[in-house]
Amino acid sequence: MALSEFNLIERYFSSAISQRSDVALGVGDDAAIVTPPANQTIVMSMDTLVSGVHFSLETSAQNIGYKSLAVNLSDMAAMGAEPAWILLALTLPQVEESWLKEFSVGLAGLAEQYGVALVGGDTTKGPLTITIQISGFVPTGQALTRQGAKIGDLIFVTGQLGDAGLGLQLLRNNLSIVSSARRGFFLQQLERPTPRVDVGVALRDMASAAIDVSDGLAADLGHILEASHVGATIVVDDLPVADELKQMDERERLQLALSAGDDYELCFTVSPEDESAMREALTMLDCPVTCIGIIDVEEGLRLSRKNGAAVPFEQQGYDHFG
Repeated sequence: MALSEFNLIERYFSSAISQRSDVALGVGDDAAIVTPPANQTIVMSMDTLVSGVHFSLETSAQNIGYKSLAVNLSDMAAMGAEPAWILLALTLPQVEESWLKEFSVGLAGLAEQYGVALVGGDTTKGPLTITIQISGFVPTGQALTRQGAKIGDLIFVTGQLGDAGLGLQLLRNNLSIVSSARRGFFLQQLERPTPRVDVGVALRDMASAAIDVSDGLAADLGHILEASHVGATIVVDDLPVADELKQMDERERLQLALSAGDDYELCFTVSPEDESAMREALTMLDCPVTCIGIIDVEEGLRLSRKNGAAVPFEQQGYDHFG
């Protein structure tokens, strides 16, 4: 017998996602009721993943479930917010129970890790599309934004850049620079990125501006520069990239590190006075962090080498309608 919408939600999602005491009414009614903590500001975001655009048809259902939540958690991280509740809108070409089971496993595993509760949603028929709306909270006045970068601030990124972009290339081509042993690592970076939620929380009192790297570092840092009305210079020799990227010619390496996107690392700015405290905090979280440049007066983004020589680069980035 075909599953009804209610039975689908009940079977695969109602009991599979973490429960929270601040959820007064969750899945099963016309709307959810949640109780935000006192003296906290609610932070909300939403992302949509479309089959054939944001993931290939060959991507496992479990990885799709994982990534659909991971990209939303990354938005919370960029705001310094603690994630709490999600709404799920799931569009399916048909009901395949084996696919739904695997999808819910990927979603629920990550939700449990971050203490996130599914409080409602919707299902409908159509091309495979997953939309998640996420809500979290941050102490009033402590949210990270794109607007606070100041002249003289240092620019940092967590982790490595270009891993996901290289993973996407591996899905399309066999690259001799990537061994079979390392292939799985780059595919993992593409399909199961690590949301830097704990890093975002730790940066509340230290970062002057922050953003997650979803569309490529050049484009996303550009959003900070535009919102803060400042410019920046990045030292390309300092970009943290895998050894495999270092074997590429500079143009291809920079394209992956600066424009490929899907890394979901954090890019943020910190005053030189706060650098030591920030590094200590992130060391305690076992999160690698690299200083890649500085905020300066002249608006726009410039690339240079350590010796100050300018590096030409055609700024790109993922564009949903490009």
